[in-house]
Amino acid sequence: MRSGCLFPQLTVDTRLIDCDGEIMFKRTRLHQKICWIMFVCYLVSLTYFMFFSDGFGRSGHAEYAYNLVLFKEIKRFYRYRELLGMRAFLLNTLGNVLCFVPFGFILPIISRRGRIWYNTFLLSFLMSFFIETVQLVFKIGSFDVDDMFLNTLGGVTGYLSVSFIRIVRRRWKNGASNR
Repeated sequence: MRSGCLFPQLTVDTRLIDCDGEIMFKRTRLHQKICWIMFVCYLVSLTYFMFFSDGFGRSGHAEYAYNLVLFKEIKRFYRYRELLGMRAFLLNTLGNVLCFVPFGFILPIISRRGRIWYNTFLLSFLMSFFIETVQLVFKIGSFDVDDMFLNTLGGVTGYLSVSFIRIVRRRWKNGASNR
């Protein structure tokens, strides 16, 4: 501090510190912007496949189609997997999980609130509920609680994946700095 000056001389650190205590540089903001673009592209693709793709049985129905019994459709697809084909079984089960993995993976990267597991869990569930409700209202596909369960599981899997990567990255950085 210079003598005679009323205010101490301050130096401003232009680095940002995130919730994990890691220093984020300006490139992280670019990284988040890229993830936002990827997230929007993902949502557009998800919208197409959930509502407009004829290959996934998204043609209109005359009546409302719904399943309110948890695991009913999963059991049915498993029981009749030889008749329906393994592709149909995997598409229904694994496909519903995998289609929401990007949701749970990207959300914690672009949103600070997404870094809390129950927020990602809740948002995955609500997004799936929204999709299933739109399918029911417009008679495109069906409202299926099994799909909601599998989609939410996919969102949580994505969250766990990005969390695991962050832990490994943090340990690798700490290990590299200790050498």
